[in-house]
Amino acid sequence: MSIASVPRLLAISFLAAVAAAQGPKVLTPHRVAELRSVGSAVMSPDGKHVAYTVSLPRKPLVDDDGSPWTELYVLDLPNGTPRPFVSGKNELSAVSWTPDSSGIAFLAKRGDDKHNALYVLPLAGGEAQRAASLATAIGRYSFAPDGKRVALVAADAVADDRKKEQDKGFKQETYEEDFAVSRVWIANLFDRESKPTKVELSGSVRDVEWSPVDDRLLVAASPTPLVDDDMMRTRVSIVAQDGKVLAKFDNPGKLGAISWSPDGARIGVLSAADVNDPSAGRLMVAPASGGALVDPLPNFPGEIAALGWTGRDDVLYVAARGVWTSFETLNLVQDQGPTTLVPTGGAILQSLSVSDDGQRAAFVASTPTHPPELYLMSHGDAAPRRATNSNPWLDEYRLAKQEVVKFKARDGLELEGLLVRPLDETPGKRYPLILYVHGGPEAHHSNGWLTNYGDPAQTGAAAGYAVFHVNYRGSTGYGVPFSKSSQGDPAGAEFDDLIDAIDHLIASGLVDKDKVGVTGGSYGGYATAWLSTAYTHRIAAGVMFVGISDKVSKVGTTDIPDEEYLVHALARPWEKWQFLLERSPIWYAGKSKTPLLILHGKDDPRVNPGQSRELYRHLKMHGNSIVRLVLYPGEGHGNRKAAARLDYNLRMLQWFDHYLKGAGGEPPAWDLDYAEAKQ
Repeated sequence: MSIASVPRLLAISFLAAVAAAQGPKVLTPHRVAELRSVGSAVMSPDGKHVAYTVSLPRKPLVDDDGSPWTELYVLDLPNGTPRPFVSGKNELSAVSWTPDSSGIAFLAKRGDDKHNALYVLPLAGGEAQRAASLATAIGRYSFAPDGKRVALVAADAVADDRKKEQDKGFKQETYEEDFAVSRVWIANLFDRESKPTKVELSGSVRDVEWSPVDDRLLVAASPTPLVDDDMMRTRVSIVAQDGKVLAKFDNPGKLGAISWSPDGARIGVLSAADVNDPSAGRLMVAPASGGALVDPLPNFPGEIAALGWTGRDDVLYVAARGVWTSFETLNLVQDQGPTTLVPTGGAILQSLSVSDDGQRAAFVASTPTHPPELYLMSHGDAAPRRATNSNPWLDEYRLAKQEVVKFKARDGLELEGLLVRPLDETPGKRYPLILYVHGGPEAHHSNGWLTNYGDPAQTGAAAGYAVFHVNYRGSTGYGVPFSKSSQGDPAGAEFDDLIDAIDHLIASGLVDKDKVGVTGGSYGGYATAWLSTAYTHRIAAGVMFVGISDKVSKVGTTDIPDEEYLVHALARPWEKWQFLLERSPIWYAGKSKTPLLILHGKDDPRVNPGQSRELYRHLKMHGNSIVRLVLYPGEGHGNRKAAARLDYNLRMLQWFDHYLKGAGGEPPAWDLDYAEAKQ
């Protein structure tokens, strides 16, 4: 060895020692802000290709602020490698295939477009061509089986006279009256000479599916485009091109996806079981000629999340079963029940797309160690296989253990949740807890990837917290009776379940009873506010996001008062004034001693930001607890833009660190140094 090489070796040894001292990397809010995920996956009709999209987050402090961009890729089967078709800073949605599998379609605003148009990109290569456009943004589309025509859904255009008035400053809004109704239009593809024709239908159209064998249209429409009507009164019908109604189907309550059987003889929909069912998680089928919708899986102890067909009588579906998912098939004629193709216990399947012959399927799925990715499965495979790795850098990061925990509520009801253990846990040591509460409550936690800007699953664990996610009563994924079990009893047994979950972890020896924090958004924000006031003696810190604080005024300021009534309260406010007041966090504001950070989008139509202002003001007036209110201009019911997401994530962990691990007392600085916070 030469003497000259010694300094170099010493330098290498020093760097290695530094790297070893630093240890493997852990997730922080800035790393979470960089996570990519597969958003959709669509199998080509011929089963030879998969088109999928990847969400590309903008970089805070670097890119212009906004929602994530979307990239489009194609994977050739069976053993191809992903090919980028539309990459970089693009915004596109609603990806599908042309009926002959020769082109990939999507909605986007490109070039001189004033709003979303329909584009088709040839699989063989070349530029995407605008295939159809209307006077307003296209929201949905469906190709005719001949591949020459397309059904488009778009809102009515503003009348010329009204547009001139708006240009002169007359931009007043008449609340819930001056809405634009969505229609169905039929257009010839790539034909700019002929004008699209309107299908004369009543109501406002949400979705349309062209029959796979003829010119019938399967349409989902509501009386108006108001959110309440869309949620609770969207109904399904089959219509002809001239608007004549050929068949009507009285689907009850909420409605999800709609579809045709391959021969056009049946329809299938995902629907609520009845008007009081909180979720559109029942599979319902009917003859396309008309008749009653029938649930072939009555009393199913889960929720149907996605649907596909392999023949007139055979359906495939992804089912949520508690914290797991399964992939199953069902023959609608033979009375043999479902057959499980992929049992619970694996990746969490979130979507389903099947080739025309039913031999290949594409899924979006996640696990506790990676965000949503593309998964593929062929007939005969034991399980789907992961086909993409959107975050290869994540392989270098240490992730905490995530496990399913079962426990009993105080009334004996068995519940389950997902515990993310502290990353560097020492046996026998007690840790601070962050209880994360999902919204809805018609939602549930699955044992897949949990971490995002509002859920501190892995970021909290890396910082030394235990993070627990509870599927409290009222959650979906356990059958209709369970999802209805909290109705009419807001903040009752449903939130007692959360306290029982905390007690279970304390009894297990993992959690320090004096260092319990709670967070969540929407109904999870309501839970946070409730635990931080009514249960203040149990909660050391709370972070409330777009949450409810006043159950009376919430109904009068939301865009879904009927949904609130039908699937939650089961009573109008004037029927239970006092009851609802006593189930409101503001009722208990005077007793609260829990430091509470409140965050809310200023343009939230679902839970009015006044809900956060009310609780903030009540807590301030009583003066017994620390409270801070942060509002996000331009954000609605959840943050969409990169900067607001990162700000939220940083503030949440700062608040918990200060009050669960730090000295507490006066709140931390309100003005964040985003650059210095980056690790």
